Amino acid sequence: MSKEPESGRYAYEGLDRIMHEKARLGILTSLAARSDGLRFNELKELCSLTDGNLSRHLQTLEEAGLIEIWKGWQKRRPQTLVRLSAEGRKRFMAYLAELERVIGDAAAAVNATSAKKNKLPDGWAPA
Repeated sequence: MSKEPESGRYAYEGLDRIMHEKARLGILTSLAARSDGLRFNELKELCSLTDGNLSRHLQTLEEAGLIEIWKGWQKRRPQTLVRLSAEGRKRFMAYLAELERVIGDAAAAVNATSAKKNKLPDGWAPA
């Protein structure tokens, strides 16, 4: 007798679409590692993004309240510094916890199915 699945068990509501995009995930991870923030060009290099692409992702993250963008000058050259906001750090940590849950569920499922013989009951055939 098979156990009834829990409704929504694998919905992973904590995976925020804003953070889940590959480039934004890289940006947030880079910023999480540097609490003092990173300059625009450092972020661009770390995440292998173009100026325009990075600017657009930063705009999305700033609108979501995940990052802070600071403008300043260094040796008469304009500089942009990007940092995780306090709310951004909190939400990113919650997002990472949800990712850990996904990984744990997937690993448990793979281990459970690899332990069983992968045979279907009679009457089933490849489509």
